[in-house]
Amino acid sequence: MSDRSSASNRPTLSDIMQAADKIKGAVLRTPTLPAKQLSDILGANIYVKYDNMQVTNAFKERGALNKLLSLSEEERKHGVIAMSAGNHAQAVALHATRLGIPSLIVMPEFTPFVKVAATKGFGAEVILEGETVAEAGDAAMRLAKNRGLTFVHPYDDYKIIAGQGTIALEMLADVPDLETLIVPIGGGGMISGIAIAAKSINPEIEVIGVESELYPTMYNELKHKDLFCGGQSLAEGIAVKKAGKLTAEIASELLDDIILVTERDIERAINAYATYLKTMAEGAGAVPLAAVIAEPARFKDKKVGLVLGGGNIDPRLLSSIIVRQLGRKQQIVGLRITIPDRPGILAELSSIIGDLGGNILEVDHHRTFLNVPVKGASIDITIETRDAAHANEIIMAIESAGHSVEYLNKPDISD
Repeated sequence: MSDRSSASNRPTLSDIMQAADKIKGAVLRTPTLPAKQLSDILGANIYVKYDNMQVTNAFKERGALNKLLSLSEEERKHGVIAMSAGNHAQAVALHATRLGIPSLIVMPEFTPFVKVAATKGFGAEVILEGETVAEAGDAAMRLAKNRGLTFVHPYDDYKIIAGQGTIALEMLADVPDLETLIVPIGGGGMISGIAIAAKSINPEIEVIGVESELYPTMYNELKHKDLFCGGQSLAEGIAVKKAGKLTAEIASELLDDIILVTERDIERAINAYATYLKTMAEGAGAVPLAAVIAEPARFKDKKVGLVLGGGNIDPRLLSSIIVRQLGRKQQIVGLRITIPDRPGILAELSSIIGDLGGNILEVDHHRTFLNVPVKGASIDITIETRDAAHANEIIMAIESAGHSVEYLNKPDISD
């Protein structure tokens, strides 16, 4: 085991181990557990690190607390400031309040109310300023200078990186023979700390980062590309347009690769965590699993550790994702049926569907659509089925009864 570090301004394994001792008891030591169903489906031997179990439901507490514990008495007295639209804000607020340190969090004006309320609930003063995260960051730096506050950076900080690196210590203590670690990348704080710790413990271990295709920030940095960054991503927690300077240096030395994943793969990963492992994963936390879903052959038969870094997902969004996945599997099917406009026809359709074991979830009746005969009608029916074969059986029965059927949500071939 070596204490790997090539620059004095970056953490070493010793720093990460010291961070683990400092945060012990105040930050949950989360489990790394086998995921048999995912392993069977994807062909890899998958283990999941459940850091969505923290009080704030995200890994950010590790680095935030390690940073706060490093402050002098004078710095603690004056207080701290952070910029964040989510998990970092809550982590700083929670542990600053616990340590008796005043905290001010600057959040962009678009931040959802639930996140603002949660941050206030952990004891921070919250200011909403700026239309973007970058503008909120500028405001935070200005306030830090004017008020004499210590700025707690979300990722590009020695102590933050060391704190996040404790994830790797726990994973390799639980499963020492992991061959590959797959880690989300936003600004790079977590993967930098994990890479330092993991490569120091086992130089042969593979450390792979994952970014959304919409925000290939570290990918651009390390591979000298200029891919566009922007758009609405499910993984908003890692939707960062500028990587940290220190984190990029560490990543360029220690990472084995970076995988870019699509929004569809992220969606599938969130659904897989909910349906197979019965756990909540936000988009940023789900991207390591999305990488395995995107490239299963690459990880076949390998012992792979996935970092589930956060579970702060809007329940309505999660519900929508689950229903969409049921549609992809054709377990929820939308049909538009053209019928003669006469009494009893809806009962006939209900009987056909019911006799075959389908469950009608929703019916919408149309008579005024111009593409429907004046003596006819159109009915949109949403049906719950067992699988694609069952859905097809129901459709064929409806067509055999003389009705025209249009499939409203049939998945395309890539689904």
